Amino acid sequence: MTPDEYCQQKAAQSGSSFYYSFLFLPPDRRRAITALYAFCREVDDVVDECPDGQVAATKLAWWRRELANVYRGSPQHPVTLALQSAQREFDLPEEQLQEIIDGMEMDLRQTRYLDFKTLALYCYRVAGVVGLLAAGIFGYQDRRTQKYAHDLGIAFQLTNIIRDVGEDARRGRIYLPIEDLQRFSVPAADILNARHSDNFRQLMEFQIERAESYYAQAIASLPESDRRAQRPGLVMAAIYRALLDEIKRDGCLVLQQRTSLTPLRKLWIAWWTWVRG
Repeated sequence: MTPDEYCQQKAAQSGSSFYYSFLFLPPDRRRAITALYAFCREVDDVVDECPDGQVAATKLAWWRRELANVYRGSPQHPVTLALQSAQREFDLPEEQLQEIIDGMEMDLRQTRYLDFKTLALYCYRVAGVVGLLAAGIFGYQDRRTQKYAHDLGIAFQLTNIIRDVGEDARRGRIYLPIEDLQRFSVPAADILNARHSDNFRQLMEFQIERAESYYAQAIASLPESDRRAQRPGLVMAAIYRALLDEIKRDGCLVLQQRTSLTPLRKLWIAWWTWVRG
């Protein structure tokens, strides 16, 4: 299996909506974004699948060194070998890739976030940076597109947090800011014990509104001159906004279930968004 084939398999097996946004890209850009996505999956899996925090920290430290090897010309892992090709072609900054690992390390140090400002830093590291890297791979001419990419990345991570509240709670994590829980009178114990309430529904509707504001802000920031090149991000935004609509329509029952769209619906949204430009 070649490095590109390994990354392709990693992306396809994840079942992520991101996979559908890559389908219509030219081969060189598709290979590069798939390598970036596979890297994100690898380091995210370290945190999600390793119950021993010390072991997870050791594995992330290994990925830090392996990432540095991309820029020294000596990577060993299939993902970093693929990333090396992407870096040479699209000039991916090492410090941004290292920031993704910074975000994963935050998961090892904390399971609660006091306010949205603190959560926003986490979202920037694990998703905003990815948005910036992806925008560079897709190509842009206007620097304002960086603002779009940053905000879109934040919106994606907020959507992930909304979708995965129950799943994260079962791992002992609550990403919803404590200040928001207090505002809507939702005890952390209700989330950890999957106790749905009208207050919780209102809390989640507030989170959905916040995510939607980032989507709207991002799309408003995208210069028309770069809109065609940045269609993969717009595809992903369309899929994730449809997911938010489903969650809200279901009454925000994210403690008991993980809402998802069917592959066919994702493909339809991806195709329709792409052809509309």
